[in-house]
Amino acid sequence: MPTVSMTVNGKSVSGEVEARTLLVQFLRENLNLTGTHVGCDTSQCGACVVHVNGDSMKSCTMLAVQANGADVTTIEGLAKGGEMHPMQQAFQDNHGLQCGFCTPGMVMSAIDLVAKNPNPDEATIRSELEGNICRCTGYHNIVKAVQQAAKTMGG
Repeated sequence: MPTVSMTVNGKSVSGEVEARTLLVQFLRENLNLTGTHVGCDTSQCGACVVHVNGDSMKSCTMLAVQANGADVTTIEGLAKGGEMHPMQQAFQDNHGLQCGFCTPGMVMSAIDLVAKNPNPDEATIRSELEGNICRCTGYHNIVKAVQQAAKTMGG
């Protein structure tokens, strides 16, 4: 079995995996980082989004061996010193979540969106988050959360 090594949430990790092991499986099963959710296994819902070398990726469609040597950030790696990331705080402030299942992937996608477009308008936010499905909120408060976080993050 191949061994993969990567940095996850700032810590060097490694482990043996079957060649077909998905990154989401490695994170959840090998590293016990269960904030990354598996919602569909078909790359449709976005609940599994993590950052790989700074870009959002659906970890259910990426093999763990493809992340060998990469810098991976999961939802668990966002808070610093007990302070939530501005996007997490904005989701809380604006009630941008209900059941919370989609929230980790939605937050990770939204951070990448704002990093690439610091001042997104509502239409852009809605368009860029199309790959993340939420069955509870109706998206209105998610859009408000992303707009608030964009301002806080320097946009």
